[in-house]
Amino acid sequence: MSRLGEEERGAEAGTQRLGRLIAARLAVTVAVLLAALAMSAAELFPEEEQGLFATIVAGFVLTIASAAAIRGRFAAGWGWVQIALDMAIVTSLVRFSGGGESIFVFLYVPVAVYAALIYGRIPGYAAAVGAALLYGGLLVSGAGHPGTPPPEALRVAMWGGQSSGLLLVVMLANALMGERDRTRRALRERTRDLRSLQRLHARTVESLNSGLATLDRDGRVTSMNPEAERITGVAAHSAAGVPFDEVLPGALAALEAIGWEGAGERSQLEFRDPAGATHFIGLSSSTLRSADGADDGRVVIFQDVTRIVEMEQALRRGERMAAIGELSARLAHEIRNPLAAISGSIEMLEQVEGDASDAARLRGIVARETERLDLLITDFLRYARPAPPDRVRVELAPVVEEIGAMLEAARSGGGTEFRVERHVPAGLALWADEGQLRQVLWNLWRNAEEAMPAGGEISIEARALPPQAAARGGRRGNEPEGSVEIVIADRGVGIPEDHLERVFEPFFTTKKEGTGLGLATVHRIVESNDGEIAVESRPGEGTRFRLRFAAARATGERP
Repeated sequence: MSRLGEEERGAEAGTQRLGRLIAARLAVTVAVLLAALAMSAAELFPEEEQGLFATIVAGFVLTIASAAAIRGRFAAGWGWVQIALDMAIVTSLVRFSGGGESIFVFLYVPVAVYAALIYGRIPGYAAAVGAALLYGGLLVSGAGHPGTPPPEALRVAMWGGQSSGLLLVVMLANALMGERDRTRRALRERTRDLRSLQRLHARTVESLNSGLATLDRDGRVTSMNPEAERITGVAAHSAAGVPFDEVLPGALAALEAIGWEGAGERSQLEFRDPAGATHFIGLSSSTLRSADGADDGRVVIFQDVTRIVEMEQALRRGERMAAIGELSARLAHEIRNPLAAISGSIEMLEQVEGDASDAARLRGIVARETERLDLLITDFLRYARPAPPDRVRVELAPVVEEIGAMLEAARSGGGTEFRVERHVPAGLALWADEGQLRQVLWNLWRNAEEAMPAGGEISIEARALPPQAAARGGRRGNEPEGSVEIVIADRGVGIPEDHLERVFEPFFTTKKEGTGLGLATVHRIVESNDGEIAVESRPGEGTRFRLRFAAARATGERP
């Protein structure tokens, strides 16, 4: 704020104060006129009436002249003249209305007070001293007193009382003026600081390379920054008062999925702008608090993350291509061994003449290796081309019981005993493809049995997790109904620490007869069903697989 601007505002404020003073002077002059008329009617000072009314007329003339001076912008040099003229008029009123005992003696006080409040400390004291001298002169001369003047001692007392009162009032007025000036300076500084903060806030919001929108408690837009206008293609003035879902379709549902406070979570949605281009928007929100801390709406921050999503998609494509290349190499290696065995057996079979036992053995090798090839190709196709999941509401307890019965039937008569502890609450349901879920549980359960050749204990536990616990436990937790956690544990040989990071890699296996695609397929199925899988293991203590799927609503309605 410039010094010139402050001076202009100060001059304007001074002119306003002078205007109020003129209005007050006019009111006082009218009151004095009425009082003079009353005194004239009572014939209190018949010899002084002419002078009294002439003084009142002079007061009206002074008021008009002051108004003209202010309108003509001559107020700067008019202050001392006004004080002197007002002192003269008050003295004249006192002179023609009873002298030292006049009812108008009190008018010296407002003159001194306005001199101090409007023109400053020195004019205020000067007015007080001038009024005391003028009043003292009237008392000493006895001018205007009807009859015998009061005794000298009484006149001195009257002068002392009036002068002391004037000085005390001016001192009080100066103190009030000083406090007023300090308050005004402090207010100007605070106002200047507030304006600076407002400008900084406005520049900061406008400079953000993220879209920022504020919403009221009904979800309607109250403001948007330029980046928000660019992303949405809607001008801020057009968006004001409009539901945010109309400006950025799907945003409110995406924010409600992670909770309005988000706890650091970010949601993502696909958005088509007015020009028809598709964008991916990442957004989060927090509560907008009022000055008293009450909930006053929401602040939504969002960015156009289309480039990042495209880079992620390109990276995933590159990873898939690399994985396919590695799979092809490993598959070729895995196929080469049984093909060599089959080829050799066929060559030897052609040379065998009449030896039935050797021919049977070679035919067995061919059949076994052919079966191995079929298993390998089947597992590979399951991994490479899994069927898209048809996610439905699946009650977990019946599925676990059925898989347990199938496994018991498959190993009947094998001589190996397993004790299975099932802790699956009735009615617990999750959201997944039922056939793929059965395949996952079957593979993990079979792995647990194979890890304990001599038999042992297997436990299958399931429980429901609320959204908060699910969010703390992994990258998900956005489902309104929370998650279902399934834990399959064994007390087998365990997995070495250096193998844990590779258990879900294709063709990685420590089994002599394994293809290395079982756990890789399990991992892929779980992810395609929007679930999570993790493994914990220690050699000699056993292994624990932990699965998480979205919990299903009681009605079976899609989440």
